[in-house]
Amino acid sequence: MPPKVIIVDYGAGNLRSVARAVAEVGYVPDVTTDPRAVADADALIVPGVGAAADTMRNLRESGMVAPVREYIASGKPFFGVCMGQQALLSVSEEGGEHECLGIIPGRVKRLPGGQKVPHMGWNTVSQRQRAGERHAIFDGIPDESYFYFVHSYAPHPDDQSVVIGETTYGETFASVLARDNVVATQFHPEKSGEMGLKMYANFLKLANPG
Repeated sequence: MPPKVIIVDYGAGNLRSVARAVAEVGYVPDVTTDPRAVADADALIVPGVGAAADTMRNLRESGMVAPVREYIASGKPFFGVCMGQQALLSVSEEGGEHECLGIIPGRVKRLPGGQKVPHMGWNTVSQRQRAGERHAIFDGIPDESYFYFVHSYAPHPDDQSVVIGETTYGETFASVLARDNVVATQFHPEKSGEMGLKMYANFLKLANPG
């Protein structure tokens, strides 16, 4: 039986493009607003664009906060995209201080001055190895491949061992995080052409290793 791929709809944008990407790599996505559906997922994707305050308010009002936390605690594959990555940290400094999900300790901070913000367009991702190995999310993806970014803030995790990809734009920031069953990107794989599709395929293979 193919894995049940759930994309969380909490009122954020880019859902259609994420669903199209999942379908293009051979899976059937279920875009849902129903918090009860999260527990049944074999692979969960939380995308998002916009501001941290709106993201967290929408997650709370849609009843998704507890189900997402419980799903991640279950050990099943989770993929956060853009705001879906930033929401994993403890606090975002966007527009003040906003409590996030607290899955990965750390803060989301504004990109430094001296360059145009938002950081919008193609940029490279430098892959970081752990214990001499690349993470499976990078299978078939060359180091320094280009991905598409749209953001003004970036994650700064307390534990640098969770950083498996870095990008430089005024500063070097964590563009890919991974811890246990969680993978998250600051860029949009669904807008990143062949390499982005490959990343979705790699993630979904984690839920369907056979």
